[in-house]
Amino acid sequence: MQLLFNVPPEADGVLLRGFLRRCAVSTELARAVKFHGSGFFADDAPILANRRVQVGQTIRFALPADGPGVEPQPEIPVRVVYEDAFAVVLEKPPHLAVHPTLNYPRDTLANGYAAWAAAHGESPVFRPVNRIDKDTSGLVLAAKHAYAAPLLARNVEKLYYAVVEGELPLGPGVIDAPIGRQAESIIGRCVTPDGKPSRTEYTILKAENGLSLAACVPVTGRTHQIRVHFASIGHPLAGDDLYGGSRERIGRQALHCARQSFRVPVYTPVEGGIRVECPANGNNWKTTAAESPLPKDMAALFD
Repeated sequence: MQLLFNVPPEADGVLLRGFLRRCAVSTELARAVKFHGSGFFADDAPILANRRVQVGQTIRFALPADGPGVEPQPEIPVRVVYEDAFAVVLEKPPHLAVHPTLNYPRDTLANGYAAWAAAHGESPVFRPVNRIDKDTSGLVLAAKHAYAAPLLARNVEKLYYAVVEGELPLGPGVIDAPIGRQAESIIGRCVTPDGKPSRTEYTILKAENGLSLAACVPVTGRTHQIRVHFASIGHPLAGDDLYGGSRERIGRQALHCARQSFRVPVYTPVEGGIRVECPANGNNWKTTAAESPLPKDMAALFD
């Protein structure tokens, strides 16, 4: 796929490398295009990074070919809830790992995505912008190509639903406490003075049956942040036995990524690629969102 950028008046005379930065082309991608791709073109003429661009020119380049990715597994269902030229949002069920690891070398969301992508003419390489735990359900945002990945990573906001033990007062609250590794644990995290600054903003939507439903915004993105923060105030997530929750009523941590909002540059499809409006102009962005309802196993806790 090719990416095309028009040179606006304010970029007239800028070195190509500077113009590429204005267009949010990462240094890593620019190097890949130079050394492993077909290079950069101003209209139809090759152009080097130390040459100046001119207003009205179209700077274009082809994205370098991706590798094969992970093993495609069409038997793993993939539900796409949003898709555009930059991003795809998938709805992950609980008990499914996001990508292969030592413990889960296959049978992951990435394997299902590779099969879906091949069937839809997309790159099979899975580039998740956010990763959620195996037993957490909900939305996973992935970048379709190397240009989109760093853009999406800088421009995403997430909302989670969590069911926590105990009936908390309805309304907003904040947990602001540093999180670090538990001593002698590879997986576990805890609130500790030596940890990294961490902030979770939440609103208690419902409180009954000894449980509370919280809508949570992790302002920072620490590992297990929501789980650790609520456990630290004596209200672990239902089913989260790693942090003191009970599995009596649900067999996994009651956590669901319910909404992801993100920005991508304005673009126009063209033959063989997309024409992207220069992201350096703050008006050349569009904000979109994908949502996923509270899953049945978490909703049943309040029936």
